Amino acid sequence: MAGNGDSPGGPGAIALKDNDVLRKSPTLLAAFLVLVLTGLPASSAGYRLEPWKDALFAYPKVMDSQFDGDYLRVEYLKKRDIEDRDEIPEQRVKRQYISLDTRRVEQDLAYDSPVGKIKYVAVGAIAGPAKAIVIYLHGQNGSRKQGASDWMFGGNFNRIKNLMARNGGVYLSPDFTDFEDKGKNEIKALILEFARRSPGAPIFVSCGSMGGRLCWALVRDQAVVSKISGLLLLGSNHDSDFINSPVARDPRRRFPIYLGHGTRDIVFDWQGEEAFFKDLKAAVPDYPIRLVLFDDGSHGLPIRMTDWRLILNWMLEVEGR
Repeated sequence: MAGNGDSPGGPGAIALKDNDVLRKSPTLLAAFLVLVLTGLPASSAGYRLEPWKDALFAYPKVMDSQFDGDYLRVEYLKKRDIEDRDEIPEQRVKRQYISLDTRRVEQDLAYDSPVGKIKYVAVGAIAGPAKAIVIYLHGQNGSRKQGASDWMFGGNFNRIKNLMARNGGVYLSPDFTDFEDKGKNEIKALILEFARRSPGAPIFVSCGSMGGRLCWALVRDQAVVSKISGLLLLGSNHDSDFINSPVARDPRRRFPIYLGHGTRDIVFDWQGEEAFFKDLKAAVPDYPIRLVLFDDGSHGLPIRMTDWRLILNWMLEVEGR
């Protein structure tokens, strides 16, 4: 996955007492550290993500707003948003954008699922119960390590890791075999397993580039679509058939959709995403969908520029209505 160089393809501040039981059980250790980070019980009633480095990750300038704010065009400037933000452009963000506290609650794991072993990076309330679950599906030539990168993409993956760990949630970045049925079934198995560990927790699936193919395949799978509370497409594609699907037409089954796209994306053109947004709004005017266009941004830019907290809190608000 290419674009803007961010191809989607220090010690922490938490002091812990030496505890043999916790050190010998990674699962218990992760659960304990989540409580240290959050100080919150595992309840999702009225759940929202608290602020964390909001000023650094807020959209710099909204150039255009339509559909009561559901359609935004956001300014992107390479000098400001890459060169001035990164210590090494597109490779290492400046230190103030990240916190490595999350490494205390991060594990590289494997799940022996009914469809085979699935490797994944997990951060936060891994054993459950988590207040929310966010899963990132990488694009072509990517891996689970992409979505766990602290330093690339302007520190934006580090931000979602911190948002989940500090708010009693869990963040997952898995490997999968392909973008066809096998890959879809692997992600389905992982979602169902984490839904079991955290009953009732909202599950948000975010997809970069080609990963969107899996997102839409999951939506068409009746065994897993009911678990999805929101879909985030980051420089990805759309499914025109969704507009006439039972999910779109039945208010009880709808989940919010976010489309983030650069207007200089040569892999998936932004006009197609805009058309999908407008067609869905025309067919189902009250459908919860938002489109953010990053002006002059290329293919990988939405991963760097999307405001995770803003979008997820909107989705949580929709889910709680």
